[in-house]
Amino acid sequence: MFLGGYISAAGLGLTCPDWPLCPNGLLPGDPYLVEWTHRLIAVTAGGLIIATAVASCINKDAGSRMKATAIIGAVLVVTQITLGAVVIDTKLHAVLVAVHLGIGILLFAMVLMTTLFAFRMGKQSIKART
Repeated sequence: MFLGGYISAAGLGLTCPDWPLCPNGLLPGDPYLVEWTHRLIAVTAGGLIIATAVASCINKDAGSRMKATAIIGAVLVVTQITLGAVVIDTKLHAVLVAVHLGIGILLFAMVLMTTLFAFRMGKQSIKART
């Protein structure tokens, strides 16, 4: 979210006019580095969020609230990445940029809640062992 906010505030949102890669391919040159880094971090975080959702669904000790927030987070991350592509294709349409930010905030909230539920689950299992 920090890097996306920086890109938006600095007016760098269209430095990579293509999606998903920048004009020079997989490893872009200096003019595209900030936007490319944003995309790389987004896809990495997205993969980790989806993996967390899958792991929470597989884990029999995960509570229903943890599973729900993890699944909602996975749905939001796919929505966020798709919307990011649409934002680039529509040349930073203001409404879509605002929705992209709003979904990012909701996504952050789901990841935070999933983390809190995971720590609560960890404390309960420690108490059960003692």
